[in-house]
Amino acid sequence: MSFTARGIIPAMVTPFDSQGEVSEDSLRKLVDYLMEGGVHGLFPVGSQGEFYALEKEEKKKIMEIVLDQVKGKVPVYAGTGAITTRETITLTKMAQDIGVDAASIITPFFISPTQDELYEHYLAIAKSTSLPILLYNNPGRSGVNLSADLVVRLSKVDNIVGIKDSSGDMTLTAEYIRRTSDDFSVLAGRDTLIYGTLSYGGKGAIAATANVAPKLVVEIYEAYTRGDIERAKKAQANLAPLRLAFSIGSFPVVIKDALELMGIKAGTTRAPIKSLNKDKQEMLRNTLQQMGLLQISFIRTKNKSKVVKNKG
Repeated sequence: MSFTARGIIPAMVTPFDSQGEVSEDSLRKLVDYLMEGGVHGLFPVGSQGEFYALEKEEKKKIMEIVLDQVKGKVPVYAGTGAITTRETITLTKMAQDIGVDAASIITPFFISPTQDELYEHYLAIAKSTSLPILLYNNPGRSGVNLSADLVVRLSKVDNIVGIKDSSGDMTLTAEYIRRTSDDFSVLAGRDTLIYGTLSYGGKGAIAATANVAPKLVVEIYEAYTRGDIERAKKAQANLAPLRLAFSIGSFPVVIKDALELMGIKAGTTRAPIKSLNKDKQEMLRNTLQQMGLLQISFIRTKNKSKVVKNKG
């Protein structure tokens, strides 16, 4: 399969309205903001997008809205992971019918499959679809780790084209890269390790922080690929405070609260996760202020949203 996953792909939040329902208008505005930031793809319905809290029809709606707003300008990677192989296949077929470009599939969670069971899981999913498949390793959230041996086996399946690695283990990430062919894309899933992943030979990142600071995250990749190593390192260092701010609150609320502080409507997360309290909001505001991210907001024109700088 010729599809190559590369560049900076924001792991999009799912904006909700005041009633806690998916907000189409806010989602379209977010797509516009990210596209203006120069991203190389979009990834709705992932962990940051609260896939675990969404019903099937909501996932379908989100994918359709993002595809419609993108209009083919960049690839759309949809999260279609679930606990069972059967449900994952159902969601992946739905995503294929909607027209997404690729599917990202997190390991099963709550249960603890063996490496052989995981191989059969991903093989069955890959055989059920013509979509390019990205493996998604996030042991901190799922409790399940994809070993280098297993990823090497799966990389030989024609339409399994890469992996998002959120393990935070650079030794493991480096082994994924070293032991797979060059047409297999290893993407950083830990935003503090984008530069490190690129330096080992990775092809980009699926980054939650790119919701908030798409231009800065894109700069890491763009500077690195044109050989400006110092600029890439500086951009990575400048991004670090935002990623480290994740510890301020329960996942995945910090990015949504950051967007709200910037004037970008995202709503709150679904219960039981709640927005940050006032003290933590102020901590997050200070981080955004120091990064120069509080000057961004939306104005809405008749046909599209436009990003502008706030005066003052």
